Amino acid sequence: MLVTAKQLFKNCYGKYGIAAVNVEFMEQILSLFAAAEEANAPFIVQTTPVARDYATPDMLVAMVKTAARLHPKAIFALHIDHGFEEHIWQALEGDDYTSLMIDASHDDFQTNIKRTKAVVDRAHPKGVSVEAELGVLSGKEDDISIDEAHAFYTNPDEVEEFVKATNCDSLAIAVGTSHGAYKFSGGEGIQFQILEDIQRRLPQFPLVLHGGSAVNYAEIERINQAGGKFETSAKGVDPEQVKKAIEYGVCKINIATDFRLLWTRVCREFFRDTPDEFAPIIPGKTYMEAFKKMALEKFDYLGATGKGATFV
Repeated sequence: MLVTAKQLFKNCYGKYGIAAVNVEFMEQILSLFAAAEEANAPFIVQTTPVARDYATPDMLVAMVKTAARLHPKAIFALHIDHGFEEHIWQALEGDDYTSLMIDASHDDFQTNIKRTKAVVDRAHPKGVSVEAELGVLSGKEDDISIDEAHAFYTNPDEVEEFVKATNCDSLAIAVGTSHGAYKFSGGEGIQFQILEDIQRRLPQFPLVLHGGSAVNYAEIERINQAGGKFETSAKGVDPEQVKKAIEYGVCKINIATDFRLLWTRVCREFFRDTPDEFAPIIPGKTYMEAFKKMALEKFDYLGATGKGATFV
């Protein structure tokens, strides 16, 4: 069942988290829907501009629609992640996306408000939820590359004015996480004092945590043993910190890196161990099984398993 992000957040606030998973190809989409239906866990399917350029918007949406038909009990929203106006206007021409993000976080405060409000004014009449971002995350993912020196935390003093001026439905905040596999090079973790201050100023308002992957060290080791060259300092978000963040109003947790590392590990090990094989279906099936297993684990630790029953 296709729902809006606003519906998901109203149901989950303060109780459990919604996994928002970035997808680029069929194996990810089918596995995600299969896992969500099995777990009866609501979730968000995310497509980035890079993924839309790679697979084309029509192909991505068609795969999501097919997966939804194959798994009719799955409860989900379809979301554009880190979108700009050209992607958003195109998506709003159809009726497929129920949620979108306008990424104006690199602009000054007033420009961010202006761009976000323009998107809200066009999205809300179509029943589409809008996520905005205030504060800038460091790291690298897709075509996002922000130097640590230019990253800054969300200023709690600005959140009330921003949400009131834009009428956005959720707010992505910068509280210490980053994009990519190197999230906490200094080991500091999520800044809960900032998160607590934001929740105090925006009670019951849904917050979004970007860069929510755990970056399992065992996966990094296996990738390197199969020929990879990842730095062993790669570090993600402690699941216990994510669970604590849910108590402070974080409703949506973006996850991309973990599933990409999984794909890298499966493919590297496959070609290392079976150098005479070339059929993509063989590692593809292995990846789908591993993806489903990981997705089930994500739903569990976010507390979302079984929560789909509340939407019926």
